Amino acid sequence: MALSVGIVGLPNVGKSTTFNALSGAQNAQVANFPFTTINPNRAIVPLPDPRVDKLADLVHVPNRIHATVEFVDIAGLVRGASKGEGLGNQFLDQIRTTDALVHVVRCFDDPNVVHISERPEPREDIEIVNIELALADLGQLERKIERLGSAVKGDKKLQPVLDLAQRLRGHLQAGKPVSSFKDTDSESLHSLVEELRFLTSKPVIYAANVDETGLGENNPYVQAVRQTAAEQGAEVVVLCARLEEEMISMNEADRREFMELAGAECCGLDQVIRKGFEALDLISFFTKNENEVRAWNVRRGTLAHKAAGTIHTDLERGFIRAEVIPYDEFVQYGSDAAVKAHGLMRLEGKEFPVQDGDVIYFRFNV
Repeated sequence: MALSVGIVGLPNVGKSTTFNALSGAQNAQVANFPFTTINPNRAIVPLPDPRVDKLADLVHVPNRIHATVEFVDIAGLVRGASKGEGLGNQFLDQIRTTDALVHVVRCFDDPNVVHISERPEPREDIEIVNIELALADLGQLERKIERLGSAVKGDKKLQPVLDLAQRLRGHLQAGKPVSSFKDTDSESLHSLVEELRFLTSKPVIYAANVDETGLGENNPYVQAVRQTAAEQGAEVVVLCARLEEEMISMNEADRREFMELAGAECCGLDQVIRKGFEALDLISFFTKNENEVRAWNVRRGTLAHKAAGTIHTDLERGFIRAEVIPYDEFVQYGSDAAVKAHGLMRLEGKEFPVQDGDVIYFRFNV
């Protein structure tokens, strides 16, 4: 599955700069006033995975195709966004189809960059955005309840779904996200979440955006973000969007040196992708032929025939078996022939759960 990430936050917290840094190209307009971003900025970028390059070098193929992630940058949200303030409801609809959210929080002082209040207050800033996400979900759910109320008169089988929706409405009205709602009818809940694409059901990664001096320290703003994230069970990355944007044109060696001098372990893109993979429980497997090595993303536990279906539906429909070599074993021996000679290539059926790093050749017949 392709990973899609929506970038949210208040105006002037560095969202578009973060988008530029994550996408690796200055596609997003950046300016010091609210609602610079009217239409969503979108960028599809390759997921960094050195295993793809290592495999391509070993099998001597010309093309190496990484899996991709799509970043969607929408305008800054303000109070009332869920009701249309600042075109907010339109913006929120633009990220309903994403898999996860990166919530950018300003964690630096700068009198030259305006903020909605006198100075950044991370806990309050986060709450403003989260309330708007929850209110947008509540509005979406209210419309669904209204439709179900009419439909149940002609089809009593819909009553349990209506009851579930009403229980979820109470949960949202209490200020709680959809992700924390538990219900005995988990199958119907899953269907409802899939249909309505609730914003508060998505995994959240908080991006604490610091200034150039803040990467090597845990300033009070970052501490507040970490505390809030811990309370919500969310992930946190600390980055300096401005510095990362400046690194776009650097080569890999210069970028690593630059990050080390700034006191950062790795770049923001790597952090966000790693946290995104963990939050969505994604893994990568690889395929190869005489022309290319390619990476594919699936959820952990995906069975072999379903993994084949991510490549093409014909492979899933006509699945016969999968020839599987773990990445480490392929690298150790360097070729299919050597792996086979050591008896380490496995033949797996439909019910085999694909593992992270598996190099797979699918046999099929349609």
